[in-house]
Amino acid sequence: MAAPVDLELKKAFTELQAKVIDTQQKVKLADIQIEQLNRTKKHAHLTDTEIMTLVDETHMYEGVGRMFILQSKEAIHNQLLEKQKIAEEKIKELEVSFKQMISEIKLKMRDKEHSAFNLYGSEKQ
Repeated sequence: MAAPVDLELKKAFTELQAKVIDTQQKVKLADIQIEQLNRTKKHAHLTDTEIMTLVDETHMYEGVGRMFILQSKEAIHNQLLEKQKIAEEKIKELEVSFKQMISEIKLKMRDKEHSAFNLYGSEKQ
């Protein structure tokens, strides 16, 4: 009688372990993406602060692929602000999905814990 319950417990435990490992990998990936977006945002901010020190009539070159395009200071400034804004939005999205993953895994762990407890409790009776 104990063998079928033990197999069910073992199966539930291995499923839970697989989900935990999967979630850990997703969390690590989200952390890496957030770090990279923070670096991109910081780089755009620093570049923008340096560009703003230049005279307004200064023309600059923007790198596009393997060529450079002549742009005004204002156009480059707007592109850098847009880049910062997009990075900030993506960071917020990743943080929300990160919190959702954490809450999902906590919920799944509670459910598995309750089901394992019920299986183990029924075994003792």
